[in-house]
This record gives sequence, C-alpha cells and structure tokens, in this order.
Amino acid sequence: MGLPRQASRRLAVTFAFRAFLLLAAAIATACAHEAWSGGALHKDGLTVTVGPIPPAWQRIDVTGADLAFRDSARAGSALFDVGCDRHDDDAPLSVLTEHLIMGTTERQFDTQDVIPFDGREAMHSLLRAKLDGVPMRYDIYVLKKDGCVYDLVYVAPPDRFADGSAEFERFAGGLHAASGP
Repeated sequence: MGLPRQASRRLAVTFAFRAFLLLAAAIATACAHEAWSGGALHKDGLTVTVGPIPPAWQRIDVTGADLAFRDSARAGSALFDVGCDRHDDDAPLSVLTEHLIMGTTERQFDTQDVIPFDGREAMHSLLRAKLDGVPMRYDIYVLKKDGCVYDLVYVAPPDRFADGSAEFERFAGGLHAASGP
C-alpha cells in the first residue's frame, strides 16, 4: 500500500530540500515566486509574514517549497513551506519533524521542545545529523495552525551553523499567519 497523496507531497518537499542542499550551487539563481509579494506569502487564503530576511541570503527556487534561501557565506540553506488541509495534518509535531529529516543518519538532538509560536504550539528542534554522509546541523520549527502545517528549516555545516543560526531565529520568530489578504 502506497503513501496517501498528502504524505507523498510532504516527502517530496523533504527530498526536494535535500536535493536543494546538494545542488544549491547549480540552482542558486534568484527567482520570483508569484505568491511572495510585499514581504508576505499569499497562499491558500492565508497571508504569512516572516521575520527579516538577511541581506546575504539569496532567494532560490526549490520545487515544493514556498520560500528557499541560500546562505552562501555560511554554506547554509533556509526553507519555509506551508501546506493546508493535508492528510498528515493530524500527525503529532514530532512525527511531522521526523518527516523533514527522513533520510538523514546519526541523528543527535541537542534540544527538542514544544514552545509557544504565533499563538499556538510548535516543535523546535536543534540537531546534528549526517546527510549523505556529510555532518550538518539543523534548526527546525514545525507549527500546526488552523488546518495548516508550517515548516521552517535552517541547515549548515557544524562549524558555520552558529554564525547563521541567530539570523534564522529572527526570520523564523517573525512568522505570523492569518486568514485573508
């Protein structure tokens, strides 16, 4: 029995993100995204804002992600995606987080906590894992709100992660989602 269509989409986003990390140098071209305008993402009847986007982050287009950036100075990458009314929306936050790191090995969670986030609870995870044998550090937020799942991910090599993590925290911490324009 195969995966439900919605679960397949989430896995596709996960695999697209991994491919994005490995091929970022080849695809790192700034591309316009029709749903992103005026500092807000407009999708599925939602308006979503995020915190400040660091000037060094270059916008790139990644299939299956609403926003993706390359942090070349730190060899890092950031991803934001929101999906609404999917089959796996009722999964626990920990399971939704596991979907995002599927395919990594030697996972070591530094912290994993449920925290208040945009008026709801989100799972915030800091971890070390190998991606295709390469050690990486991850900063992940997963939020469920009003039938939607929000994923925010920052990943960089361990020796450069701390330099970019504070910028990502400001970006992620500014997330606010509301219905309507």
